[in-house]
Amino acid sequence: MASLSRRSVKISHSSPTITQISARSSTTGTKSTNVDSSAKISQIAPALVDFQAVLSMVLGGCCANVWAYEQLLMLNPRIGSALTFSQMLFITAQSLPSFILFPKSGKFPKLKSRQVPLGIWGLQVLVLIAGSLLNNWAFAYNVPLTIQIVFRSAGLAVSMLFGFLFLKKRYSLMQVMSVGIVTLGVVLATLSRPSSGSNASKSTSTPEDMTRYFTGIGMLVVSLFCTATLGILQEQTYKKYGPCWKEGVFYTHLLSLPMFIFLRADIKQGIMKLSDPSSHSSAVTSYAILFANLISQLVCVSGVNRLSSQVSSVSTNIALTVRKALSLCFSVWWFGNRWNSQLALGAAMVFLGSFLYTTGGDKEKKTK
Repeated sequence: MASLSRRSVKISHSSPTITQISARSSTTGTKSTNVDSSAKISQIAPALVDFQAVLSMVLGGCCANVWAYEQLLMLNPRIGSALTFSQMLFITAQSLPSFILFPKSGKFPKLKSRQVPLGIWGLQVLVLIAGSLLNNWAFAYNVPLTIQIVFRSAGLAVSMLFGFLFLKKRYSLMQVMSVGIVTLGVVLATLSRPSSGSNASKSTSTPEDMTRYFTGIGMLVVSLFCTATLGILQEQTYKKYGPCWKEGVFYTHLLSLPMFIFLRADIKQGIMKLSDPSSHSSAVTSYAILFANLISQLVCVSGVNRLSSQVSSVSTNIALTVRKALSLCFSVWWFGNRWNSQLALGAAMVFLGSFLYTTGGDKEKKTK
């Protein structure tokens, strides 16, 4: 009996109880939960860091680009074609090394194979080049940069319209009302017609000046539709072929270069004007500003394309609208551009409507 009791004691000490088993399983479950949480955090953290980097490229690069752009416009209001060509050429040259292959057996280098058919990039090129040229030409038609910044923010309304018509998206009532506020603000800003800093002494009340002004506004309208179309095309391309934004930047800029042969005279005068002795700044300073514009344009374009590959075109327009608000404030403060109450009200409505859109309730949905 004693030996039996000893054996039972040994067994009771060596065998785990139900409480011990449940405690161990609870500990194991907690450890697995912690491992899963750590894994999720390790997966999310790089994405958040990358998204912050993209926003920094969009906000910082694009705002710096606007500063350099306005400096160039003060030197030569008709620099639009030369500036657009310089941007396209610079971004192409910078991206080219990443897309060239040097085969061991072949004599000549060749381009890497594409993820996206060339025809899709070609369609985007037509839209991109039209929008870029019209944007850069508008200043030569007495449209102040402050009006241009506010007016381009209406891209949110055009993107929503295109999303509704072509992508079968549906939006909440608050989002529709927000876009209405944006549109009304753009109309108010357009009709305010403040004088630009470089043309402050000139009157815009004559019929000729009014005709030029609204011709420039017409260019901005067409440019808005080009920008919205490009956003839709990019969104559809990245959804089908993946986030190949680097390929998009390279081919859209490379394929645009042959089109500038029709604008070679305008490009020549734009470049030569920078070294004009009658200019307010030296040739070295003028070309340094042009180079700063090209660098910031590269950062801005890369950021916008990376953002477009991660979010919808409407969300991209929200980020761009924030950037334009910062650019507008900086333009008025740094360059002393003219400002009036109607322009201030219109700009406030544009940016308020854009932010209200982000809190508009339900996100846009596609109908089946």
